[in-house]
Amino acid sequence: MPETLKIIIPMAGLGSRLRPLTWSRPKPLIALAGSTVLDHMLGMFKTVPDADHVEYVFIMSPGQRELIHAHMQKFHPRKQVHYVEQPEKKGQSDALWHAREYLKGPLLVVFSDTLIENSFAFLSSEKLDSVAWVKAVPDPRRFGVAETGALGLVRRLIEKPNDMNNNLAVVGCYYFKEGETLLEAVEEQFRRNISLKGEYYLADALNIYLEKGSVMRTEQVSVWLDAGTSEALLDTNRYLLEHGRANVQQTIYQDDCVVLPPVFIHPDARLSASIIGPFASIGAGAVIQNSSIRDSILSPGVHITNTHLEGSILGHDVVITGMMGKFNLGDNSWVSW
Repeated sequence: MPETLKIIIPMAGLGSRLRPLTWSRPKPLIALAGSTVLDHMLGMFKTVPDADHVEYVFIMSPGQRELIHAHMQKFHPRKQVHYVEQPEKKGQSDALWHAREYLKGPLLVVFSDTLIENSFAFLSSEKLDSVAWVKAVPDPRRFGVAETGALGLVRRLIEKPNDMNNNLAVVGCYYFKEGETLLEAVEEQFRRNISLKGEYYLADALNIYLEKGSVMRTEQVSVWLDAGTSEALLDTNRYLLEHGRANVQQTIYQDDCVVLPPVFIHPDARLSASIIGPFASIGAGAVIQNSSIRDSILSPGVHITNTHLEGSILGHDVVITGMMGKFNLGDNSWVSW
């Protein structure tokens, strides 16, 4: 790829399925397995050809830029990022339209709650116009799927099909050799006013893209992780901790604490008289005293005392004292018995 690859990440939206975590924090900055959803997503692209010189384009809702920009400056200062605002919730194609000045040359378009395990190294020699990443699923009726022909090329995309004939679910990751062609399809979608309940979906633009003669193939992934709901976030946390993101891999008996792997415990966290794990992610500055934490995600700055948690997700600076059970709490919450 002689031109600079751009990685377009639409991340606008209210993150309503992750509330209350997203009341005060953009969904990509929710804690996950020792870092954030966004950090894990950026880690997906380490195999992209010439990865140090790609350009990122973040498409955000109003009010999201400050926190995301601060995070990138702190943790990824060398990455080149363009920030684009999508003023209204009008769908995926509308998000791309607002980033149209960057839809030139080779592109990856990846939705912000999509985490896959896949090598992108082949992009340097890709011959076809575009690629859609897919995963075979037992029941495709909950997903958008790719209908393919005899040669394995994509004929069309179908949103939530009524039958089981096509089981290749599209995972929200696409490559385009020429972004200009995608932009033309989005413009045509607007001209035809192909929308649903006021939102312009990318699948409709891609069907126009295919209709106009562009060729798309599929690339299957073995691992597709979701970070779009609380339950999915905990599932993804477990997987990541089991597959290299934990920093404790063996049982530890230290002082008055027991740590049961796999877990991630930030070096700045302070533990005393507690049992941690398995499948716990503990953020920076956390203080845990006389408690047990299992199968949970604790964001930076939490304070937990005399508490037993399982299956919980806690936002930044949450304080819990004398409780037991499952909690899903946004930033700066306080619970005490």
